[in-house]
Amino acid sequence: MAYQPIYFRLFRLKTKTFLSFASLFIHKMSPTKQIGQAQKEMSILDHLDELRKHLFKSLIAVFSVAVVLFIFKDFVFDNLILGPKSKDFITYRLFCNLSDSLCFRPPEFNLITRELGETFVTHMKVAFYLGLVIAFPYVFYQFWLFLKPGLYPNEQKAASGIVTICSLLFILGILFGYYIIAPFAVTFLIGYTINGVTNSPTLTSYVSYLIMFTIPTGVVFELPIIIYFLSKIGLVTPEAMKKYRKHAVVLILFVAAIITPPDPMTMFMIATPLYGLYEISIFISARVEKKLKKAEANA
Repeated sequence: MAYQPIYFRLFRLKTKTFLSFASLFIHKMSPTKQIGQAQKEMSILDHLDELRKHLFKSLIAVFSVAVVLFIFKDFVFDNLILGPKSKDFITYRLFCNLSDSLCFRPPEFNLITRELGETFVTHMKVAFYLGLVIAFPYVFYQFWLFLKPGLYPNEQKAASGIVTICSLLFILGILFGYYIIAPFAVTFLIGYTINGVTNSPTLTSYVSYLIMFTIPTGVVFELPIIIYFLSKIGLVTPEAMKKYRKHAVVLILFVAAIITPPDPMTMFMIATPLYGLYEISIFISARVEKKLKKAEANA
């Protein structure tokens, strides 16, 4: 095979990716929908109406959880939001119990507000994001209900359990960000001082950083699922992932640097599990490729 420039190969990969997702979308929005053995005519407006129903149910779930969390303000802030700033937080106690050399705790600091209504707006923001996290399994389930009828039976079978797996990976990422990244980041950032400058973080900045440490990490933990589907449609192979492992390490470090503060320790803490997810993804891609080859051989 003649040598192909890297930009030409990237263009072919992007084109193939676009066509694959466009094909899936068109198939979903096709005029027929399978219900059992029958075929029911559905227009694009019917599909949009169906999507609206699923979105409405998802919003109701998020809003309902958010209202409950908004009511229990003291519990949410005292035990969840302000947890990483407390010296008695479980992560600090765990590391200090393991070894004195690993022991770390943040210095005492108070959060302030600088704008009228900042406390109330931040409270609503916290309630919404926590509602989204807790209701994520149901929200993703609604998305799957919308997408599932547009898939072939073998595709539905291959994706069985996807709601449970995606939900577990997302929650696992959230917990990792909350119990590992947040304590290290908070300790580093509040402990970083400049002569003549007093650290007085606002409530808004503290909550924004806490969100940045958790929700993006939950999304990143979905990597094995993404690789699984890309392998199913032939866009990713284990050989390619192994070949570009060094490039992946650089990309992982880059992503870790973006979603964490400028702290080498925190960046390393997030980069390590990301690399572990990459290696798991190689294993998943290899299993998918093996099953596809076996299916082709039996066909």
